[in-house]
Amino acid sequence: MMSSLNDNGNGKIFGTDGIRGKANVYPMTPEIALRVGKAVATVLQRADKKRQGKPKIVIGKDTRLSGYMLETALTSGIVSQGAHVFLVGPMPTPAIAHLTKSMNADAGIVISASHNPAHDNGIKVFDHAGYKLGEDLEDRIEQLVNSNGFDSGEVTGNDIGKAFRIDDARGRYIEFCKSSIDNLSLQGLKVVLDCANGAAYHIAPYIFSELGAQVVSLNTEPDGLNINLNCGALHPEQMQREVRRQKADLGIALDGDADRIIVCDEKGKLVDGDHLLALMALDLKAKGKLARDTVVSTVMANLGFHEAMRQAGLQVKVTQVGDKYVIDEMRRGGFVLGGEQSGHLVFHEYSTTGDGIITGLQLLRLLCEKRQPLSRLARCMKAYPQVLVNLKVREKRPFEAMEGVQERIHYVEGKLGSEGRVLVRYSGTENLARVMIEGKHQTEISKLAQSIASEIRKVIGA
Repeated sequence: MMSSLNDNGNGKIFGTDGIRGKANVYPMTPEIALRVGKAVATVLQRADKKRQGKPKIVIGKDTRLSGYMLETALTSGIVSQGAHVFLVGPMPTPAIAHLTKSMNADAGIVISASHNPAHDNGIKVFDHAGYKLGEDLEDRIEQLVNSNGFDSGEVTGNDIGKAFRIDDARGRYIEFCKSSIDNLSLQGLKVVLDCANGAAYHIAPYIFSELGAQVVSLNTEPDGLNINLNCGALHPEQMQREVRRQKADLGIALDGDADRIIVCDEKGKLVDGDHLLALMALDLKAKGKLARDTVVSTVMANLGFHEAMRQAGLQVKVTQVGDKYVIDEMRRGGFVLGGEQSGHLVFHEYSTTGDGIITGLQLLRLLCEKRQPLSRLARCMKAYPQVLVNLKVREKRPFEAMEGVQERIHYVEGKLGSEGRVLVRYSGTENLARVMIEGKHQTEISKLAQSIASEIRKVIGA
């Protein structure tokens, strides 16, 4: 999250999805990255005394210019604490999760700000099993970073770690993704693939092409500054136009670190994460593979999604926003499928985090099996009209502490009654307040959402 941090470099640095901020501005400075590297190497070294050799940490990144700066600083910190670093270069976030586990590493680090603009960057950390860190480990890393309690003289000579460049990481991940659909032939399918000039630019087109699909690739020429720039999952308009122009079967738009997707059907109409999750849940249910007939989603899921699942006899476990929380619930309950409206889907049989490429492959598998266009398959749920208003804020004061905001929220809830809902929350990665309203009438809920946003703006608007 874009945290409230003091000028002395002591404060909360972890948000809902790792550490994130403007590159070369606290906390995303090389000085802090150095400390983070030291702290990760210290905290995540395994307790297994029988383990041979030095601890190993995998580092990947997306295509941002600042990635070079932060990669070097993290590496320096890690090797200074006696651990080895495996550098894999630009790779999707889920690829690092997979490689950390498959290479038997002690931790994995991704340098990425996901869907944020190029001037931002971030640091995400995975444990040895490929899962994002729990809050207890984040707190221990944060304490070490803030105290800077490292004695460099403790690790000297042969005890200092090394950094290795891993050349076959890309190939490993490509084969892993292809195996998730048993190398099913996608022959006959035409796909428009927008890589957002991000981490999957040199991976995603190869995967879909090698499986036989005809791929029209967009935004595969990163220059360090054009990641997510008017392209990808947040800006799918180019993808939609190209699908119609190319008469493709569907379009897939990844975000900067390729852990989520937004899809459009053969007509260029967007199909969001709720629809994809409903499709996959119904498919797994029909095959007897949906554990406990339950799917995991977040508070942002459309009411139409809940209705569709209820009609199919499925249960929905609801978490707060963030694929990290979705995965935590899946692990607790032994569930195999979860996701978010934003396009993070987790197929736990294959992945320990959201994976845009695997989600795209699973969707294409479904198209092959059903032999129906996506526009028809997406009718599995009917979405309620939904409005989302984002506004910049200068601080993240509790909404309950703002009397005027609370009064307006209660008024809107009363007006909607049982035919809609209101959700007001802060972004976990940016200084934004988000006002989401669902209801039966688009014009009405748009006005109601703006009225709540106006009250928030009066108090803490940037």
